[in-house]
Amino acid sequence: MSENGELIIYPMPSLVATLLNRERANGSPLTEEEAIQIRDSCPAIALTREDARRMDESRGYLDIDPENCWVEWQRVRLELADD
Repeated sequence: MSENGELIIYPMPSLVATLLNRERANGSPLTEEEAIQIRDSCPAIALTREDARRMDESRGYLDIDPENCWVEWQRVRLELADD
């Protein structure tokens, strides 16, 4: 555990992947309400910040912040559309 014992909630699979898969399955952009509901019901684990950093490194990308889900999802989905 980290020195201060602080754990963070870490979505598994990533929130980006979950939102992207759901949006593709819907065939249309998610609404804010849908994105928040998905965030609130997605599987997650509690990790130390150091363990979360290692998971991010192993994924090869940073997930969006669940606390700022809608705003970050809007930015990321535009980036993914460019790929």
